[in-house]
Amino acid sequence: MERISWDLYFMAQSQLLSLRSTCPRLKVGATIVREKRIIAGGYNGSVSGSDHCLDQGCYVIDNHCVRTVHAEVNALLQCAKFGVPTQGAEIYITHFPCVHCAKSLIQAGISKVHYAKDYKNHPYAESLFKEAQIECIEVELDQSVFDTQFHDKLAFTSTLLQELERLGASDHELEAYAQKTKELFFSSEET
Repeated sequence: MERISWDLYFMAQSQLLSLRSTCPRLKVGATIVREKRIIAGGYNGSVSGSDHCLDQGCYVIDNHCVRTVHAEVNALLQCAKFGVPTQGAEIYITHFPCVHCAKSLIQAGISKVHYAKDYKNHPYAESLFKEAQIECIEVELDQSVFDTQFHDKLAFTSTLLQELERLGASDHELEAYAQKTKELFFSSEET
């Protein structure tokens, strides 16, 4: 089996961190890396000791949940808390950063931003990164990384669909099964 790339490895770490998120509106993870070593990680969640969105609901003002600290900021604050410098480090985030996080990343000296998914990419955030000469790189997150049997499961499902067709399943039934297969195997890549 071939080893995954560093970019995919660090993005997978961010994806894993996002599973700790306490805000149901969007689960985001961030991993700060320097010289191919993880120096901090964060996810979007409430202030330590405060109510979580999962428990009390989101506290939304102007269509933004203000109860949570964003993943990028949590990762930067972890560095600040433990005295770990961020100048020249790179960050891997599951979603493109908001304007406020973009400003924080620039101020912290982050040199590159890697993200898995576009998310309401604000033109001002993009222009701030460009002005600061910070490269923003989209990293495609391959779901098969998380499941070593992904391709075997997909092949088996394809064989089952072919067998259903051979046994005389209607076009409507086959289409429904094919759609469900796409949802199961590929929907998390598109959300």
